[in-house]
Amino acid sequence: MAKQAGDKDIRKLQFTGGATYTLSLPKSWVQSHGLESRDGVQIDWRPSGALRLTPFDIVDDVKRITLSTSNIPEGALLDHLMGAYLSGTDRIVIRHKNEESKTVKRIVRTFQRSTRGFEIEDEADHSITLITLLNAGELPMRSSLNQMYMQLNSLVRDTLDVLSGEDIELIEDYEEREREIDSLRFLIERQAGITLDSYKVAEKLNLGRRQAVEYANLSRSLERMADHAHQMAGLVIEDNGNTSLSVDGVPLNQIPIWQEAIRTLMINIRTKDAQEIEKARDSLKAAQNALKEHERSLWSGRKEAPKLLFEDHISESVRRLCAYARDFGETLLNMLAHDMMVTERKDDQSENGIGQL
Repeated sequence: MAKQAGDKDIRKLQFTGGATYTLSLPKSWVQSHGLESRDGVQIDWRPSGALRLTPFDIVDDVKRITLSTSNIPEGALLDHLMGAYLSGTDRIVIRHKNEESKTVKRIVRTFQRSTRGFEIEDEADHSITLITLLNAGELPMRSSLNQMYMQLNSLVRDTLDVLSGEDIELIEDYEEREREIDSLRFLIERQAGITLDSYKVAEKLNLGRRQAVEYANLSRSLERMADHAHQMAGLVIEDNGNTSLSVDGVPLNQIPIWQEAIRTLMINIRTKDAQEIEKARDSLKAAQNALKEHERSLWSGRKEAPKLLFEDHISESVRRLCAYARDFGETLLNMLAHDMMVTERKDDQSENGIGQL
């Protein structure tokens, strides 16, 4: 008999009243949820065919994590805070020594800049309590993906404009833009993790749990593209206009190809057109090959070393943009394949000759 979470039990159906099948519930499960006779139990028929039982008036518990600097390696507090954030905790309590107060406050500010929704609820001499003000089910994941894309595309576009002669001030906020993209990616990963634990959040987001995980994969691809857009902007600022590149030649003429492809792929998060996805991935592959060939040819000429290094690094960043955009497209194809999948009973397969020699 099932006694606790993880246990399995087989119970037989009973036919009562001439029209109803009944199934008894484990007493330990009923007691653990504080249920009594005539209390409501919600029954959901899942796409897999399974039934999910939930106490009708259940109240979500607040998840809390306590971190003590005495138990955390020096310099690792921020990593533990990010781990707590991604795990889906609602409240974080940081306990520290009095002499660590300034350092802990500085790390907390960095954590808040890197994430969404956490604010200081209480601050004492030896502790700081953070609480989330953003419900995981409130902000649609697709909206966050769109914001990531817009920030990424604007940074690449502005960097190309600076290389074409626009004022360098256009991209001076490139680090802030990357932080914005990173914080959105962390939010999406947090939401994806919470949906695995809470079906209610998945329902609020109107997403299946597998779809939420794939959205997290999409966000990682966008974040990696943003890393290389950030690197490219940094190179341009460091160069300060000393090196000129033609927008009509490789590598810069491959950026519009990436822009068109990633725009098409973003649209296909919703439309899921396999032909368009594959066409975009093919164009990105061709751009990658053109950039690889260009990088090989650079060192056979007689250009000055600083110009060669600058052009090579720009070309590599554009090539990486294309590579991660292809990964983005691959994830979309995985999502499309899952949506097309149907479930067949084994007896139906044998009747149709499926699986027969």
